[in-house]
Amino acid sequence: MRIAECGYAFPEALLEIYRSRGIVELYPPQEEAINAGLLEGKNLLAAIPTASGKTLIAELAMVRSILEGGKALYIVPLRALAAEKHAEFSKLSSVGISVGISTGDFDVRDEGLGEHDIIVATCEKVDSLIRNGASWIGELTCVVLDEVHLIDSPTRGPTLEMTVAKLKAMLPHLQIVALSATVANPEEVARWLDANLVVSDWRPVLLREGVFLDGVVEFSDGTMRQLKGGAEPISSLVESTVSEGGQCLVFESTRQNAESCAKRVASTTQRTLSEEDEQAVGEMADQIESTSDVLLVRKLAACVRRGAAFHHAGLDAQHRAIVERGFRSGHIKCVVSTPTLAFGLNLPARMVIIRGYRRYDPAYGSIPIPVLEYKQMAGRAGRPFLDPYGEAVLVAKSQDEAAYLMETYVRGEPERITSKLASESVLRSHILSLIASGFAKSLDGVVEFMRGTLYMCQQEGFSLSFVISSVIGVLEQMGMLTEESGVLVATPLGEKVSRLYIDPLSAHRMVRCLMSSIEPTPLTLVHVLCSTPDMRTLYVRSSEFDDVEAYIEEHAHEFYRIPPMESGEYDAFVREVKTARVLLEWMDEVPEDALCSRYRMGPGDIRALVETARWLAHALTELARLLHADAHGLASVIEKRMQYGVRQELLPLVRLKGIGRVRARRLYDAGYRTPDALAHNPEEVARIIGERTAKKLLLGIDVKGEGVQPPQRKLGEF
Repeated sequence: MRIAECGYAFPEALLEIYRSRGIVELYPPQEEAINAGLLEGKNLLAAIPTASGKTLIAELAMVRSILEGGKALYIVPLRALAAEKHAEFSKLSSVGISVGISTGDFDVRDEGLGEHDIIVATCEKVDSLIRNGASWIGELTCVVLDEVHLIDSPTRGPTLEMTVAKLKAMLPHLQIVALSATVANPEEVARWLDANLVVSDWRPVLLREGVFLDGVVEFSDGTMRQLKGGAEPISSLVESTVSEGGQCLVFESTRQNAESCAKRVASTTQRTLSEEDEQAVGEMADQIESTSDVLLVRKLAACVRRGAAFHHAGLDAQHRAIVERGFRSGHIKCVVSTPTLAFGLNLPARMVIIRGYRRYDPAYGSIPIPVLEYKQMAGRAGRPFLDPYGEAVLVAKSQDEAAYLMETYVRGEPERITSKLASESVLRSHILSLIASGFAKSLDGVVEFMRGTLYMCQQEGFSLSFVISSVIGVLEQMGMLTEESGVLVATPLGEKVSRLYIDPLSAHRMVRCLMSSIEPTPLTLVHVLCSTPDMRTLYVRSSEFDDVEAYIEEHAHEFYRIPPMESGEYDAFVREVKTARVLLEWMDEVPEDALCSRYRMGPGDIRALVETARWLAHALTELARLLHADAHGLASVIEKRMQYGVRQELLPLVRLKGIGRVRARRLYDAGYRTPDALAHNPEEVARIIGERTAKKLLLGIDVKGEGVQPPQRKLGEF
């Protein structure tokens, strides 16, 4: 079936866009989706392989909805994927479709997003927009759920599930289009969504799955392939693929393994680089090196210069983006990643190699990954229009292990998707939001709402009443809910906590600290942020333990509470203190490379830690304001210092566009303490921070009226 013959009158300009991309004929799963009512506004679950056309299915549904006067929302699991989809859908601007993206602060309505036709957002952001009453949510006519199998995730799944349930309750006529490559129980998920079902194993590129052992790949169909090369298995597999014009994705279980593997395969990929490749990867490596002197960054640049790279959360966003662009362009031949790339990012390769199939779990130690996770990785093999086939290969060390990998993963089926909603810790935040947002006004009302969740669809005949009643009791004890004439009502504190999008237990700990008799210091407040369940604290190595304990003893008077050393809470407290210490050093302008070296972290780890701390510091400031707490002023200063990574005296300067923590310190130490002072001596400012930056800065001050310009402007009159 051609798109032009699909039974819907799409504009010729849109069809021309698709023709320019080489899309004329629909893939079989796309045709099935249209036959299942996609363009008639019917709900749809498409459980089809990676690269078989899921995005076009979503796009056609959204465009139809917009052409009929509606608005579409595309929900993704990751911010990086949101940016990728925003860029992809923005190509529709030539036919008058406007695309917006929202992944930022959690306690704002982002009403400006309502001006767009398509909004791309993470599920957490959508949930927060609903809690904060974004009016444009009511205008939605189509919602796409990308990677819907992540409902099975213990961390992200409950939020996605509750967000979908809220949207269904708010908008009964909403079209829901759910997409996934790995749903073992699609009928059950489709029943929950009241959706028609498209299930297919069709792929545009043949996928072969197998196990590598002793230089031989055995595929699931019984065929075998002998590889040339040395004894190192990954290098042999990479060489066999890259020498034939393909690219490789390698998945390792840890960051250290990913970095070591990338370094090893770089000697292989280097031999395959053309002159054009060498120039391109050289420029990328120079760009990476120019951003930081951190050892991790230097390691990455060295690999990239030879046509390989590693990719994990320790790298910051700009480094990961350079690697992704280099791989998409074909100049980087092999990327070794932790599982961050497996969930959604569009980076297919001819061969996908899974070296590490075990993960460390704090409760159980080293455990095998789920089959679903393997299938997500394997699905990346085979680039449409570029590869004649795709290969996904697990690496074994023995015959017994090879047999296990073949039966468990290659021939195995992914696990059922199951709701992770039924625990008190998960339900705390969601039940508070249901009552604060008006979805329910009683215990029975909450129970009735929960009937619209996947959990209740899977647990027919089972009631959550006991768990819900227990959670409501806890929220009442925390002062966030109260009962008035038999009606549950969120208190001002409860409403604020729901809108701030933090765990009620996090807010409870903040409130107890704010209302205590202790005279707070920056350490007091930063530590209380780190004591919340919303903060992922840092691991304390045995070599660090004595140092952290000495720090605790030195600053004992500044902590709101210190648990007894013999209690089960003490180890967690030590992790909190280490985390708080890193954040305080960030706020005291310790250079990023020094933090990375001292605490064995990557730039991406620091950015993620600071981002979480800034969000929690904002929540602390808002709670202090609500409670008229004496610590409000200090909390507000900490929030700003956390955002910029500076001491308090730099705050007036660092807020200026283009002035980061390093330039602000140079200006301050040279005697420029305020924006006003900068405008009086532009030549000297240019000497300190560079002429180009100075011109932009001074023009900004002039436009904003933040300073008094002297009669003689000079510096090229800005």
